[in-house]
Amino acid sequence: MANDPIPFLDLVTPHKELEQELVSVFRNALHSAGFVGGSAVENFEREFAAFCDARHCVGVANGTDALRFALIAAGVKAGDAIVTVPNTFIATAEAVSQAGARPYFVDVDERTYNMDPIRLRGFLETECSRNGHGETITRDGGLRIKAVIPVHLYGQMADMDAIAAIAEEFGILVIEDACQAHGAEYFSKKRNAWLKAGSVGRAAAFSFYPGKNLGACGEAGAVTTNDEHLATRVRMIRDHGQAKKYYHDIEGYNGRLDAIQASFLSVKLKHLGKWTSQRREIARWYNEYFGKAGSVVTPFEPNWSRSVYHLYVVRVEDRQKLQSDLTSQNIGTGIHYPVPLHQQKAYAHLGYRNGDFPVTERFSEQIISLPMSPQLTEPQVERVVASVNNALFQSTGPRSRLA
Repeated sequence: MANDPIPFLDLVTPHKELEQELVSVFRNALHSAGFVGGSAVENFEREFAAFCDARHCVGVANGTDALRFALIAAGVKAGDAIVTVPNTFIATAEAVSQAGARPYFVDVDERTYNMDPIRLRGFLETECSRNGHGETITRDGGLRIKAVIPVHLYGQMADMDAIAAIAEEFGILVIEDACQAHGAEYFSKKRNAWLKAGSVGRAAAFSFYPGKNLGACGEAGAVTTNDEHLATRVRMIRDHGQAKKYYHDIEGYNGRLDAIQASFLSVKLKHLGKWTSQRREIARWYNEYFGKAGSVVTPFEPNWSRSVYHLYVVRVEDRQKLQSDLTSQNIGTGIHYPVPLHQQKAYAHLGYRNGDFPVTERFSEQIISLPMSPQLTEPQVERVVASVNNALFQSTGPRSRLA
């Protein structure tokens, strides 16, 4: 109906559709009392590693743990520095700080909203130097740049060939934040092949928060890697630093993946390909209907990218009014993210100022996420687009389109 709610994200319908399968694996866990580790976790780890074209997958408690453990396992320690972007959820930077390192930010590309390789190079060339050991260090504090974390934001991978080449030149690791990019692909000219998120860097972090494209029924995460030593290290870190029960080689954490959540994820993983195709079709509908009016800046997908559209994010001039108008019409929206990391109170001590990252700052005032979930229908998309256009086109004519 004309005013029926269109949720920003429909988490009810898919769980109703999979209810019997999910209840069945939960019942199996009850009957076996296999709640921590065991075959359920190992099976999912094998399945997800294969899905990502990675050799190893290590299930952990959540996406933040995944990134933190990957950094620690890669050798990040106190006194190190990590380069990432301010246009991301705080967990990216939290993982850096919690691993003992200091986050440094570089601005994002104006079209993809992901890390800009040109700005990454600029930071490494102008804000860093090489020490006597050939390591790249920051000029302001002499911290060793250990890694760069490109964030595959909104379901689209960053320009990994360019980032990897720069990282290799400056002797730093690449750790992917793939928490929004389950199944996203990147065409590598260097390898002449499509590569999956989670298979490109030294390691990658995934979140299975319920709202993700592959979401648990609670908290869950995973690290993928092609490095056997790093995978072994993550397994120890997630389990109190033990490789054998009660024998602790290092200090670790309690960051294990619950067996029940692993079972739920195995059930859902079988459907992820279909859900991804539906998301891409929904994005195509949005692009087609918006293209006729030109009222918003729609997502840009380069020819080297196959996005999985975790979010469908557009840019508009008057976001506050648009969001209010859509809310009044029972259309859900989100903002990802309204305050860039360098402007958060939690990172005031880093010393960044307003204006340091103009692209991110400008976009943070313009972006709005429209309804996106595999269950969305074409008539619902038409209604969302019509509502957006009606809100933006006033009696005096259309608002000027953003550049």
